[in-house]
Amino acid sequence: MINFSGLLFVVFFTFAFVSVAYGHDHSHPELDDWYASLMQPDAPHASCCGKADAYWCDDYYARDGKAFCKITDDRPDAPLNRPHIPVGTEIEIPPNKLKWDRANPTGHAVIFVRGGAWGPGLFTVFCFVQNGGV
Repeated sequence: MINFSGLLFVVFFTFAFVSVAYGHDHSHPELDDWYASLMQPDAPHASCCGKADAYWCDDYYARDGKAFCKITDDRPDAPLNRPHIPVGTEIEIPPNKLKWDRANPTGHAVIFVRGGAWGPGLFTVFCFVQNGGV
């Protein structure tokens, strides 16, 4: 006779464990240290935050003396534990958030941002790191 409550516990525990493990993007663990080491250019003791705040923003440009980028990140949000920002969303990058002192090994320009839930265009930008560099 099978103990169904024990079997249910094992199935539930396994599902919960797999779900938690999936919650962190392990596709590029070699970048974890890079993400963790970034500090805000205008607040050198404050982190740029992490992968949950990082979006590819490869379409960047200047307009009327201001810097902007458009989100180009089409990766699924759930594995990165981040809110969705639609591809094409334009975000203004404050000059004090442009990070020039670190190379970027991701292959993409990266903006660290929170917000959007408060309304269209209402974002807090922590850092913007252009692609490349040494």
